[in-house]
Amino acid sequence: MNETILYFTTLPLLELIAVVTALLYVVLAAKANIWCWPAALISTLLFTVIFYEVYLWMDSLLQIYYMVMAVYGWYSWRNSRKLSFQNTQVIEITRWPVNKHIKIIVLLGCISIVLGWLMSNYTVAHFPYFDSATTVFAVFTTYLVVIKVLENWLYWIVIDLVSIYLYIEKDLTPTAVLFGLYVVLAIYGYFQWRKMHGLAVTSNEISKSAITN
Repeated sequence: MNETILYFTTLPLLELIAVVTALLYVVLAAKANIWCWPAALISTLLFTVIFYEVYLWMDSLLQIYYMVMAVYGWYSWRNSRKLSFQNTQVIEITRWPVNKHIKIIVLLGCISIVLGWLMSNYTVAHFPYFDSATTVFAVFTTYLVVIKVLENWLYWIVIDLVSIYLYIEKDLTPTAVLFGLYVVLAIYGYFQWRKMHGLAVTSNEISKSAITN
């Protein structure tokens, strides 16, 4: 614990801003607040620079993808239908059927296995299969956030738990603690979005009833 406290209190300014804005993004996303996307844009921009400077170029490229999705997310949420929730205007949440998620998980699982095999046989990467899976699923799950699918939080919970295991195994305790916070926020986000989805269903039923009558 002392190591974790020391780590976060001695972070370089650039990295500290990146971590804070990354946490802010998750908090605001859990509340379905559109300002999560500017926070994500700032965080990913900084992490792109940070990862590039320490030669983690694949991670840097992944951050560029997140930057693009942040811009797309802002545009998509800005033009989405809004509902009143806890005295604020929030986006309308959608749900996907279980069978659709099962098909997607199988497909992404196969892609992860192929990438894991390539990394295992042609690179010196540690935990290639877990690493590939978290990356593949994170890319897809970011898209689910953008298009406002409730179950994105369930994906994030699993992704973050696997990531915690990887970081603990690599003695990256502070990063594991950060992802522990992400798990808590993802659980919070799931229940918040589920409430909003229920509100959307009720609102649609009222609208249909009014039209029928």
